[in-house]
Formats: sequence, structure tokens, C-alpha cells
Amino acid sequence: MHDNSRQMTMVAFLQAQNCSNYIGSWRHPSTQNDFLTPQYYQRIARTLEEGKFHLAFFDDRLAMPDRYLDDHEAAIEAGARVVKMDLIPLLTAMGLATTRLGLGGTYSTTYYQPFHVARVFATLDHMIGGRAAWNVVTSLNDSEARNFGLEQHLKHDLRYDMADEFLQVVLGHWDTWEDGALIVDKHGRFGEGKRVHRLGHQGTWFSSRGPFTVPRTPQGRPVIIQAGQSGRGRQFAARWGELIFCAYKSIDSGKVDYQALKDEVANFGRDPSRFHICPAVYVIVGETRKMAEEKRALAESTAQEIDQLALLSEGFNFDFGSKAMDEPFTEAELASLSGLHALRDRVVQAKGDAMPTVRDFMDITGRGTLAEHPMLSGTPSEVADELEAWFHAPACDGFVLAASSMPGTYEDFVRLVVPELQRRGVYQRDYRGMTLREHLGLPLAAIGDWKR
Repeated sequence: MHDNSRQMTMVAFLQAQNCSNYIGSWRHPSTQNDFLTPQYYQRIARTLEEGKFHLAFFDDRLAMPDRYLDDHEAAIEAGARVVKMDLIPLLTAMGLATTRLGLGGTYSTTYYQPFHVARVFATLDHMIGGRAAWNVVTSLNDSEARNFGLEQHLKHDLRYDMADEFLQVVLGHWDTWEDGALIVDKHGRFGEGKRVHRLGHQGTWFSSRGPFTVPRTPQGRPVIIQAGQSGRGRQFAARWGELIFCAYKSIDSGKVDYQALKDEVANFGRDPSRFHICPAVYVIVGETRKMAEEKRALAESTAQEIDQLALLSEGFNFDFGSKAMDEPFTEAELASLSGLHALRDRVVQAKGDAMPTVRDFMDITGRGTLAEHPMLSGTPSEVADELEAWFHAPACDGFVLAASSMPGTYEDFVRLVVPELQRRGVYQRDYRGMTLREHLGLPLAAIGDWKR
């Protein structure tokens, strides 16, 4: 029996660069190439808002993929996610072109300071009317470390220990302005001093005094997004996240992970129904199955081997060009892989007792190809059937839509799939309110409600 009141949360997966998360998208004949202009992102934003998407979300790294062959030249020539602009100007431009669409960006807890991140996202939330979200990442590769004056990235679990404290500082700053602290009486007081507090945080990793310099925002505070999937990362996501992005290979594995994550949320004393879990999917839809098949073949033809090798090298801090395709990894090499722990574990599990090769990493992860995430393709009705199957299983609360062409994937989805989902009653016909928290069915954030 399905819960007819549940509706899908829909998120668009974006990059501040020439391609989507799928590198081949920039080679697609219909992809527009004015990605260095605000108009490019504003067009996408207006399309998503027309389709009642809850959120447009930008992934990010703080370095280009330059571990393959220990150089950046091959990645640049392949356009392999080498342009990485700061997200906040883009989110602001998109916010000024829309009135309801939620807008989220990735900022690292390893390479920024908590006060800075708190101020950036609180300001953004004001400028776009309470529609901002922060995707919390700990970053993952040594190239990022070197861009910030370090030789090596911090160890995996240590990064999350540091991120726990980082979140306490950011949320603490966001809580220091009470409601009603602003008076703005031109003949009297601007604010009530006793309603603004110092944070005075002194911890293991961070110290930050305050007072914070941005008043409370329209939705109380920005929404927290997280995507941790390894053991320690999942614990972090369950403690702090409100919207969780994940990668599932099938409905069956998704159902297991979905329930495990909901249970972990409950163990932190949080309400699992206010915790949205959305896996990434590719959708290629056509008015007929033949049209969808032709679109899919065209999209798949844009992938190149260098895309996979560049992204695997980046994600694991290991030069995948240093080994022959079918040469097994040694135990020492496998142990040295850092970064994407959940992805590494998936490859090891799939190989069982055998040591994986470079080709195994390419085939099993699908990294850099349309096989990286589940591919849903067909007519609007067929795509809607598959989305509903995942949603009702339940294996998710919605989806992160990844694009194989820009902005064509989003335009096709809005034109063809959204009306079908709305007709079935599983997708919103309009936004619930003005803020992202309202869109997600989350209450106005209250001071201190994050403390456990």
C-alpha cells in the first residue's frame, strides 16, 4: 500500500563549468557552450522552476583532475571538469532569475573557515529569499590540499571529526541572532543588543568568537545537504544532513541503504520523515521509445576513456595511468587509495578474492560514463514507471537528476516527465511556499534545534 501523500523531491545536479557531472555532456551537439556567462545558468534555473524542481545543486572540487599521468594537460584537452568557478555568484545570478527554486552549493569544511562559510550562506539566503542550501563536504584529494598550501589531504575519519566541529561553529553562529533582534527605528535603536550573542567557540580544530554579522535568515538558516556514504561519512550525514545525496546501483541495494540511513537518523533522535534521501539518476526521455534509444546512443557516444581515467585518478589520489589496463593492483597500492572510500569498497567487494585491475575500476564504478548512476530511459510513461518503482519501494524520497546534455536533459524532463508524474499524483504541481524549507516540508529552523 503506497502512501499517497508522499511526493518526490526533485533536484538538478549541476557543475560550475563546461559540463555536467558527465564529462561527455560538453561534447553533445545540443549542449550550449556559454558556460562562462550568467545567462547559461539562468536559463537552466528558469527551466527547473517551470518544472517545479525543489532545488538546483552544484557539486564542486577545489582543484582540477591532474593526477592522471601526474599532469593536467590530458584533462584540459579532454575538458574533464577542469573549469571550476566559485558557486556563490552563480547561485546568486540564478536566484535573481527565479522566485521559488531552491539553490544549493558545495563548500568544504577542510579548506575554509567556519565563520566565512556561515557568512557566505547566510548572506546568500537573504539575497534569494530563504532558498539557500549548503552541501557540506570534507573534500577528497591531494590536489585540493596543494592548492591550499598543504602537501596531503587529511585522513578520511579525521576529516569528519573536524567537520563535526565545523558544523557546530557554523550552526552556532547562525543561532546567535534571535528573532526580533533587528528594530530599525530611525529615531531610536537599530537593534536590541541583548538579542545578539557571542559564540565564543574554543575547540579542538577551530576557535571563533563572534558576534556573527548576518541576522537570522528567512528560513531560520540554510538547509544542510550531505552526501557521505562510507561508514563514518554516513554517520555524519545522519547527524547533520537534511537532504542527502547518494549513489545506488539498484532498487534492491537502495532499499537496504535507504532503511539503514533512516534508522541511523532515528538513532540520533531526529525525525526520519524530515530527512530526504535522493539518489542520482540519468534520465533520457523521448516521445517514442525509438527516439529515446537514439538520444541515449548519441549521449553514450560522447564518452571517452580519458574521462574515466582522469576522474578515477582524481577521486582515489592515484595515477591510473601508471598501470596497464589489465594489471592487478597490489595490496599496497589498493591500501594507498584514498578519497572515495565507498566506491573503492564497491570494487573490492565485486571482485571478491581477486585483486582489481584498472579496467575493473572503470567497469565496476562506471566513473565518468552514463553507467555511473542508474539510467532510466524510454517514453515519459516508461521513465515515470521506473521513478515510481524506486520511490514506492521505498528506495528514496526523490531523485538527483544528472544531465547528459546541457540544458537539454532538464528541458526534456520538464516537458515530458514532469506532467506524467504530476498526473500520477507523486510530484508537486506547485511550490508549497516561498522558502526551500517549505518546499521540502521542513519547519522554520528554530534556534538550537540541531543540538543533540
